[in-house]
Amino acid sequence: MIAQQRFDLATRGRGTYEITRQVEGIVRDAGIETGLCHVFVHHTSASLILCENADPTVRRDLEAFIARLIPDGDPLFEHTAEGPDDMPAHIRSILTDVSLTLPVSGGRCALGTWQGIYLYEHRSQGQRRDITVTVQG
Repeated sequence: MIAQQRFDLATRGRGTYEITRQVEGIVRDAGIETGLCHVFVHHTSASLILCENADPTVRRDLEAFIARLIPDGDPLFEHTAEGPDDMPAHIRSILTDVSLTLPVSGGRCALGTWQGIYLYEHRSQGQRRDITVTVQG
């Protein structure tokens, strides 16, 4: 059995946005007890991460590290059609990935105690992001 649902999320700009509840709701509605949940973001300047959900300093530290690794406006980048954060946003999404696959057990995502599912927005300005969740089992 396979179930699929799409939702969108408005961001306020660069940062992490927890989507665990939305994904878990789709898994619950699918009625699949054991299987896999695949989450995919339909963009090249945003990504998905599985991250610590109890202490927000973890996500702030992640952003500080990524900003140091891939700074906006780096003269190395030729692709700047949409501004100084354009190419850095693409590199960030490639390094962190645009999909996650999670186990489903007992009709729920089998996440660890401190794990949460996050959309990671890499553009400075707010965006509308489309996400597809496919549950199979």
